[in-house]
Amino acid sequence: MPTKVIIMGAAGRDFHNFNVYFRDNSTYEVKAFTATQIPNIEGRVYPPELAGSLYPEGIPIYDEEELPRLIDKYQVEQVIFAYSDISHTALMNKASLVLAAGADFRLMGPKTTMLKSKKPVVAVTAVRTGVGKSQTTRKVCDILKSMGKKVVAVRHPMPYGDLAKQACQRFAGYADLDYHRCTIEEREEYEPHIDRGVIVYAGVDYGRILSEAEKEADVIVWDGGNNDFSFYKADLYITLVDPHRPGHEISYHPGETNLRLADVVVINKIETASPEGIDMVRANIEKYCPRATVIEAASPIFVAEGSLIKGKRVLVIEDGPTLTHGDMRYGAGVVAARKYGAAELVDPRPWAVGSIKTTFEKYAHLENILPAMGYGEKQIRELEQTINAVECDLVISATPIDLTRVLKINKPAVRVGYELQEIGSPTLADVLSRFS
Repeated sequence: MPTKVIIMGAAGRDFHNFNVYFRDNSTYEVKAFTATQIPNIEGRVYPPELAGSLYPEGIPIYDEEELPRLIDKYQVEQVIFAYSDISHTALMNKASLVLAAGADFRLMGPKTTMLKSKKPVVAVTAVRTGVGKSQTTRKVCDILKSMGKKVVAVRHPMPYGDLAKQACQRFAGYADLDYHRCTIEEREEYEPHIDRGVIVYAGVDYGRILSEAEKEADVIVWDGGNNDFSFYKADLYITLVDPHRPGHEISYHPGETNLRLADVVVINKIETASPEGIDMVRANIEKYCPRATVIEAASPIFVAEGSLIKGKRVLVIEDGPTLTHGDMRYGAGVVAARKYGAAELVDPRPWAVGSIKTTFEKYAHLENILPAMGYGEKQIRELEQTINAVECDLVISATPIDLTRVLKINKPAVRVGYELQEIGSPTLADVLSRFS
């Protein structure tokens, strides 16, 4: 009899692990997926078009809260944990829940889940959400392009819509973003690459995605999400650490895995971190990954119209995942507000509506900032309503995209940008020279 399995996920790593290991594997029977972190992803079905011949009806997706009931209902023997950015303590709490319900608790590693490419792969990963993967990935792509390489970025999955239609997506222009009805979270990751002339692939089936990306790339850059490890075996593995959250590099899953896998460790945000934080991160790199090349870097902000901020009551909008499951209390927007002399950071909570209000209730550490939550059309509209209701003089948007492309904002707004800047040597160009 096949081993009965439930896969715990968040619409990303869980689907990948299923595709590369459980699909068409008759020694297992996947009874369900569970979902968390991302709103409105439970209650769906992993479609039969992707699930394979063993699952002609597809596989149901439930809220993670139902896990004990599902283990009992389906007499589940193994629960596979397959999502990222969770503390080691919280991970073991979930393991204890599963064990108490009578099932085995399992983590799947690189050997069973990484795909091997025919082309060179550079992976950009992190120990926590919000460390600076995006600007680092952009810098890596710029350097490889300057070497004359055709670069394709493959982004960690964010399939929040029709999973069958999102199996393999290619983004080369803004029209592709509109065609695929991308969420704010997706646009934040894809637009900066498109602006640089880099083609982006993403979706659900990363075997198929790899096959397509290889057709038009000299080098593939894995653009990681959260603190997950790469879906592809890398020829150069880059991991970012955050001295603003010292100790997190060895206390979050699977971020510690990324640290231990790293060929290169980038200590980002050097310019704003405390000496004590930097020292702790350095000590942990030396202890847990002494073979890695260490690069120090900053992520300086820039605001084209920074003078507009001075003396204003401002609403600061920051990247959503960085603030929510990334646990950050502020981001580049708050830094810009302080740097350019804002009179007040307006608390948006009294004006929050719908799922935005629910987000503030769930993440009580958020004050005087608005996470740019936009996981679907309804939530995007609720974000718009919240922004337009807030009584302020100016909006500071520190998301990687121009929010006015997807929202109608009834107030003056300025954008905050940030790029990676190495300090001293070695540099990313030095470690990427092997691909020249």
